[in-house]
Amino acid sequence: MSGKDCGSHGHKRRKLFRQIFACILILLFLVLVTILLIWAILRPSKPSFVLQDVTVYAFNVSVPNYLTSNFQITFSSRNPNDKIGIYYDRLDVYATYHSQQITLRTAIPPNYQGHKEINVWSPNVYGTAIPVAPYNSLSLSQDQSTGAVLLTIKMDGRVRFKVGTFISGKYHLYVRCPAYIQFGSRTAGIIVGENSVKYSLLVSCSVSI
Repeated sequence: MSGKDCGSHGHKRRKLFRQIFACILILLFLVLVTILLIWAILRPSKPSFVLQDVTVYAFNVSVPNYLTSNFQITFSSRNPNDKIGIYYDRLDVYATYHSQQITLRTAIPPNYQGHKEINVWSPNVYGTAIPVAPYNSLSLSQDQSTGAVLLTIKMDGRVRFKVGTFISGKYHLYVRCPAYIQFGSRTAGIIVGENSVKYSLLVSCSVSI
């Protein structure tokens, strides 16, 4: 075989490899475009959250400016999407008072939420001798004397959306739930144990992604 024939065969092989590579790139591009079109058409909606109740085991302010609290919080999450699932990769729950965190964060185990599915969680959040700002300590004492305290239950986490076999990147999830608790009146709640009162709230939470 002459050198000219070898060069011709080598050129054909390179041309074939380029054609195969181009076909693979075109196929990947079409798959990506299809996924993006499905994603744009379906337009995933963010989940909705409802704060159902709060059980208070402890809520005590001590001198100087320390707060000890212990709550069990029950809340639900609903996936409003027909064809999109939601992965909760991380979800931390904690309580704040006047924008100051008053409990430690409690982690919800990672889980998957299917189409139109509702999940219910009941984590405990607590804080022992948490230092609070002097003005918040004064405000807390005033609220306790009037018998009602407005707390905010917050949830921070990461979620992903699943469309068919496609799973999106991670999105930051922020949830804020107002919890107006009437500590001074046990008639506003249900006694569930010694010094423990359960308050039904059924409050819709604000959700941002």
